Amino acid sequence: MSARGKARRRALDILFEAELRNEPATSVLAERVERAEPPVNEYTSTLVEGVDRHRSRIDELISTYAEGWTLDRMPAVDRNLLRAGTYELLWLPDVPEAVVISEWVHLASELSTDESPQFVNGLLARFKQLKPSLAL
Repeated sequence: MSARGKARRRALDILFEAELRNEPATSVLAERVERAEPPVNEYTSTLVEGVDRHRSRIDELISTYAEGWTLDRMPAVDRNLLRAGTYELLWLPDVPEAVVISEWVHLASELSTDESPQFVNGLLARFKQLKPSLAL
């Protein structure tokens, strides 16, 4: 797994844990940075902080375009995969869009339900298509 792949997975772990603990993701991130075991990659911090900063807009987009699914009905892993993938896709232009989608779909296939990879792929591909018209 690439360094960025590991950073994505670690960011997902932090986002998931923060949701379960009902705490801000940046608080959980700060704990991990302080503990430094294992050390927190800079890209992990970028993803967690970005999701936290844009969370209301990200959740609005997911809620709007996830046909037939509300955020509350989604598995927590999928919800956080989509949050991080949406942030990376829409706010980090230095990463190729196809790579972003592929990486988050791969994590969905490893960590979630059998239907999750297709769901994550479909929604992130839709955001890629709509990116020029989305008000960020």
